[in-house]
Amino acid sequence: MSDMWRFHSPFWLLLILPLLLATGWSVRVRRQTAVLYSSVKLLKTLPKTLMLRLKGLLPLIQVFGLVLIVVALARPQHGLRDFRVRTEGIAVEMCLDRSGSMQALDFQLDGERVNRLEAVKEVFHNFVLGKGGLDGRPDDLIGLVSFGGFAEGKAPLTLDHGALLQVLDSIDIPQPIKDAHGQVINERFLQEEMATAIGDAVALAVDRLKNTQAKSKVIILLSDGENTAGVVDPLEAAEAAKTLGIKIYAIGVGTTGQAPFPGVDGFGRKVLMSQPVRLDEKTLKKLAETTDGKYFNAQDTKALVGVYTEIDRLEKTLTQGRMYTEYRELYQWFMLPGLAIVVAEMVLGCTRFRSLP
Repeated sequence: MSDMWRFHSPFWLLLILPLLLATGWSVRVRRQTAVLYSSVKLLKTLPKTLMLRLKGLLPLIQVFGLVLIVVALARPQHGLRDFRVRTEGIAVEMCLDRSGSMQALDFQLDGERVNRLEAVKEVFHNFVLGKGGLDGRPDDLIGLVSFGGFAEGKAPLTLDHGALLQVLDSIDIPQPIKDAHGQVINERFLQEEMATAIGDAVALAVDRLKNTQAKSKVIILLSDGENTAGVVDPLEAAEAAKTLGIKIYAIGVGTTGQAPFPGVDGFGRKVLMSQPVRLDEKTLKKLAETTDGKYFNAQDTKALVGVYTEIDRLEKTLTQGRMYTEYRELYQWFMLPGLAIVVAEMVLGCTRFRSLP
């Protein structure tokens, strides 16, 4: 939203100075003797009535009205909103891991411990909108694929980034659903979702990018595990991406080793439990190298922001957009009162406050 004020034709404002000078000269002329009289001492002793005082204000009222008319001629305007003409951006397909290992609580946001998925979603928000030191991608077509044990297209390539981010917020790690007796009723589904179908996710992203007309096509693949599910081999998906001129920027979240996970102890209390995790950096690097992309490792939120900063630097939009502001005309708020004041002054000067001779 813009809060900008301006005059479209400011040169009209130059009339204000000669207008004030002319008014001053006019007042001085009116004060000169109009009728020869032997003595005005007696008239000076008469009390000044309210009408006489008001009559003395007529020149000021007239000049105020004329100033309003001059301001109206300068066309004051108020900026309603800023908008930019979209330039030709790139097409980005985000592949987001939602598998069980993304529950690891080894990231922080604003000093609070969060799981990997929440940190990734927050930084991707900033990458799209241009917050947290990131440039933003207002001209890019961005789509979203999430994957655990299977890949799912969540949002098509779109310029409606607000809707895209709403879909992003809805992505979560599947949790157990229990019946009235405390038995998990979606155990099979959970077992599938704990796996990671990297190859299927890349293949789906390639399929969604292949028909777009963007001159630059990019997949941002983010995972903290290794390919353990799906029907497509990750390297075969990378070869398909290379054939279509699609680059893969692979981001490995965390490291191989131990990571804290949320758990419940024997007393029903929520605790952190250390569990083993494995990051297949070799495969992620190969995916990036095959498509002339790049691999990054992000072990904390700061490193993750740095990764997106580097991607911002590597993948620029092809042309620069221009910023415009839509303005609302305000001249009528000055012209109409100004004309009314000038007309009222002329009428009063010829009637109630008329001077003789």
